[in-house]
Amino acid sequence: MRIVFMGYQTWGHRVLEQLLTAGHDIPLVITHPASDHVYETIWNDSVVALAERHGIPVLERAYANDDEVAALLRELRPELLVSSDWRTWVAPEIYGLAQHGAINVHDALLPRYGGFAPLNWALINGESEVGVTAHFMNEHFDLGDILVQKRVPVDDKDTVTDLFHKTIDLFGPVTLEAIDQIASGRTDWTKQDPTQATFFHKRSVEDSRIDWTCSAQEIVNLVRAQVDPYPNAFAYFKGERIRILSASVSRQRLGGTAGRVFRPEGEGVAVVCGPGARKGTEYGLVIDRLRTDSGEEYRGVDFFARMGGYVTSRP
Repeated sequence: MRIVFMGYQTWGHRVLEQLLTAGHDIPLVITHPASDHVYETIWNDSVVALAERHGIPVLERAYANDDEVAALLRELRPELLVSSDWRTWVAPEIYGLAQHGAINVHDALLPRYGGFAPLNWALINGESEVGVTAHFMNEHFDLGDILVQKRVPVDDKDTVTDLFHKTIDLFGPVTLEAIDQIASGRTDWTKQDPTQATFFHKRSVEDSRIDWTCSAQEIVNLVRAQVDPYPNAFAYFKGERIRILSASVSRQRLGGTAGRVFRPEGEGVAVVCGPGARKGTEYGLVIDRLRTDSGEEYRGVDFFARMGGYVTSRP
């Protein structure tokens, strides 16, 4: 099939690679300009470099809704637009220039977790499964008809990096299966229910700050969702920022003031937390491993040499 590809980072790289391996005709690649945003430098295999190795013209754009893109599509007459990790809305006037419109491949079980950082947000929210969805583009962001959807279970110890590796291998197969179904003439696609849709914003530094009034399990989920190479969940102790690398829920309920460094547990130290901390109804957060801003890593029991004092959300 003659396909114009729109994509970015490792997700886009993986899909473009599979399209080329499958023998599809790719006359043009559209990608975003390089960015120094922390989340856009993590999984960052170059779509540009891959296209150039195959002699494919590349157009770099923050947005694709302009006259030059429209003119190129009219000239190239693609059968389909395929996008993966394309981060801005595409207008119907653009994707409508392809014979079959456009499909997008997104690492979430749509209609939930549309938008940005779906794996991080899903893990923070304690979801039991994640996945990859190929859907048609329509006038609404991430709400077009679903062609293919694959699910992946979330294990108790999975981190966001584990989920990235579990889902990234699905991007190519899901894309190729969706294209095959379009080519077969199928038209009975699965409609998304917009009343069930959820959309999430880009993550930033503020989103990794630990709130000690949250439950221990909620904080554990945040830590798992922000492991290396992502910016880690963080808090402060005696004014120094500490990045929590691994954490767990304490064996017993701990009462008192949220943030209090309570007692050793295993190789970590249990900290009082949760909305009911003062009533003694909450389990504590065990800080198992942490890193300081200087780059030094510690077991919890080594960093907190004495019990007492408070881990806080701000200096």
